[in-house]
Amino acid sequence: MSILQTLPHKTFLNILKIRFYGDYMRNKQNKHLGIEVEPELHRKLHYIAKYEGRSANGQILYLIRRCIREFEEKNGKIENDNSNS
Repeated sequence: MSILQTLPHKTFLNILKIRFYGDYMRNKQNKHLGIEVEPELHRKLHYIAKYEGRSANGQILYLIRRCIREFEEKNGKIENDNSNS
């Protein structure tokens, strides 16, 4: 019997989560952003994300962060304004 077979079910699932998803724990303060995209754009997003070793969500976050970084390099740092939370 392997050590995994002796673990409680929840512990085993947590090991799987860490193994396949890293130490990622959802931050409940994160904002949800739902968008609609055309099927072709969706297909191409998934293609590029897979090519670059990211999930589609990870690819979108990467592109948003890159866009913000480039904007701030050109226009200056965006100050924290809690009115848009």
